[in-house]
Amino acid sequence: MKRIVTSESVNIGHPDKTCDCIADAFLDEALRQDKDSQMAVECAIKNDKLFVYGEATTKASIDYDKIARDVLKDIGYKNDFKIIKEISIQSPDINRAVVKEKLCANDQGIIYGYACSDTKEFMPLPIMIAHKIMKRYDEFRRSRDDFFADAKSQVSVEYDEGEPKKIVTIVISVSHSEKLSNEEIYDIIKREVALPVLKEYQQYCQDEIEYLINPSGKFTIWGSFSDSGCVGRKIVVDTYGGVGKVGGGCFSSKNATKVDRSGAYYARYVAKNIVAHGFAKTCEIQLGFAIGKERPISMYIDCFGTNRVPIEMIQSYIEQNFDFSIDNMINELDLLKPIYKQTACYGHFGRNEFSWEKIKN
Repeated sequence: MKRIVTSESVNIGHPDKTCDCIADAFLDEALRQDKDSQMAVECAIKNDKLFVYGEATTKASIDYDKIARDVLKDIGYKNDFKIIKEISIQSPDINRAVVKEKLCANDQGIIYGYACSDTKEFMPLPIMIAHKIMKRYDEFRRSRDDFFADAKSQVSVEYDEGEPKKIVTIVISVSHSEKLSNEEIYDIIKREVALPVLKEYQQYCQDEIEYLINPSGKFTIWGSFSDSGCVGRKIVVDTYGGVGKVGGGCFSSKNATKVDRSGAYYARYVAKNIVAHGFAKTCEIQLGFAIGKERPISMYIDCFGTNRVPIEMIQSYIEQNFDFSIDNMINELDLLKPIYKQTACYGHFGRNEFSWEKIKN
């Protein structure tokens, strides 16, 4: 059966992603000074105002204004921002439930980990191409002054019997200077951004691809001046592009006792290992957590009929090689380090620099 699967990515200048990056920069600074920081400081942005709010229980001294302004300047904003803050400590009730002899889950919730054999990264093909287009665009736009940081990509791939066969459509929208015409933008972005990325995926480019580049026309007002943004509104972009499920909780701003983050990273780690070791072509793992408990209260494995060995054997492999306790997930993946700002754009999965992407022998 043929079907078309579409995934999107957004660049760092998209207001939602800007907020994710700022929030994870706050988290990194807290962990740099105090690895036991309990953080959930988020932000929202509109026009020249940034709202910073949330909870922080930490020994760290964090200059929220400077960190936020540094990120905004790096993105390409030239105006000054008014920063409004509302930050308190984490509720002592929650803290007592989490910080015990062994760390416990910070909240209830379900999370998912996913992997498939589409790509060498064990990720769905559409989301990997979409992310790489955005990463290439960001490198490209920083080399000149007529393209700006707000951008989106979208990639549609035709599948047949569960296998990716060809790229059908690529949509790219980029913010730009008034002096560029639509025709110039089309030619430049296709030549300098899309085609260099597609060199890696020539087997999926045999048929003509439809390119929709800035289909709206002008995109000269960008970022927080064209849209509002806040943390956690791009969880499908952050994960599997709509192919694998998401539990509903975002990653950015949260330290590792929040299972939305550590549990999702560990579940991806396990699912990737199942596919990488040839037990199945596709694997999805659901975990359920309860606040104040050391371990998941449930686990469900689905290989969608692609498993090459019985599910019981996969379950045995997991039991012998992986430990889903909060303490172990944090320690095994080394999640108390200031590594999170780099996760905030171009996806949390499919990038070998992260510990949850390693293949365990």
